[in-house]
Amino acid sequence: MHKTLTAFATANTPPGFDFPRPERLVEGNPQRVTWNHFERDGMSAGLWGCEPGAWRIEFADDTDEFFHVLSGRIRITDEGGLAREFGPGEACVIPAGFKGVFEVLETVMKHYVFVKRGEMR
Repeated sequence: MHKTLTAFATANTPPGFDFPRPERLVEGNPQRVTWNHFERDGMSAGLWGCEPGAWRIEFADDTDEFFHVLSGRIRITDEGGLAREFGPGEACVIPAGFKGVFEVLETVMKHYVFVKRGEMR
């Protein structure tokens, strides 16, 4: 297998568009866009954007997400009511099994990395 770098700035990845599932919506119906630039062995990485809105999230027990906010602002509230906000230059890990509410306060763009441990080799 030929190994090459995946440079996000020059990747020619087509965007994928979606919306939160209706049963998870809390506020609005924000359109989300994803450029999944890299995927292999249970790991995916790319760029994600979303307009303002909020929905409930439930992470699988084997999947963690690291993200780094490029622009905009989000708030993540856990099941216990603890809320944290993240803006440009800030990063976070959402752990496997996390449940809560994901809220986009200002249109956001972020880099993300998902790691699904059950598929790692």
